[in-house]
Amino acid sequence: MTAGRMPPGRVAALRSRILDIPSWQITLAIALLVLGFLIAAQLAAEGPRIRYTTQERSTLIETTLGLQNQQDALKARILALRTQIGQLEGQGPDSDARVKQLNADLQAARIAGGLIALQGPGIVFQLQDAGTPGGGVDALVSARDIRIVVEQLWLAGAEAIAVNGERVTVSTAFLDIGGSVLANSAYLAPPYRIAAIGPRDLYDRIRASTTFAGFVADRVNGAGLQLSVAPLNSVDVPAFAGTVNVRFGKPTGTPATSP
Repeated sequence: MTAGRMPPGRVAALRSRILDIPSWQITLAIALLVLGFLIAAQLAAEGPRIRYTTQERSTLIETTLGLQNQQDALKARILALRTQIGQLEGQGPDSDARVKQLNADLQAARIAGGLIALQGPGIVFQLQDAGTPGGGVDALVSARDIRIVVEQLWLAGAEAIAVNGERVTVSTAFLDIGGSVLANSAYLAPPYRIAAIGPRDLYDRIRASTTFAGFVADRVNGAGLQLSVAPLNSVDVPAFAGTVNVRFGKPTGTPATSP
C-alpha cells in the first residue's frame, strides 16, 4: 500500500456514508456557512458605524448642553427680576409708584420692540409695479424702494410701521428674492402696503422731504411705479411675530420731529 493513499475499501465506505447523509443536512450546513460569512462581514463594518453614530451623538449633546445653558440663564434672569420687583414692593409707601413705573417702562420697551399691536391715526402707502409691460427690472418694485419709504416714514415721526402685515423692527431687513421681497423671513408679494402710525401731520411731513420727492420723481414719474397714499384716522399695525434676539443694540433717541 502506497503511503498517503486511502485503501479502496475505505474510499468506498466513505463515499457510501456521504451518499447516506440526508439532503436537508447538507442544505443546513451550506446555510450555516453563508450565515457565518454574513455575520463576519457585519462585524467588520460595525466599527466605522459605531464611530459615526458616536460623532453624531457628540454634536447632539453639545447642542443640548448649549440650549440648556441658555434656558438656565433665562431662568436666572427671571428670578433676578422677581427679586428686584419684590424689593421694590417693600421699599415703603412709594413702592406702588415704582412698580407702575417699571410696568410703564416695560410696556414702552415692548412697543419699541414691535411686540404689541397698535392702532391709531396714520397713513397707508401702496406700491405696485409699473402698469406698462416690458419695462424691465426698473419697472418692478424693489426692496430698495420699500426701504426708502420706510426710512422716510421713520424720519417723519412714525411710531410703528408694517409692510404687508409684517411689523418693521430694528432687526427687519428688506431683500430682493426673485420676484418678491423678503422681510422678517417672510416673502412679500406686490402690491406692497406700507402702513404707519404717527402724528396727524405725518403725510405733510413726508411730502416735505426732499429725499421722498426725489424718490417720487425717479421711481414713480420716471420708472412708472404706481404709488397711492391714504391718510387715515385709524391704522392697524400688527405685532412682530418673530424672535427678538438683539443683544448689542441700543436706542439713539426719538425720531426727528421734522423731516
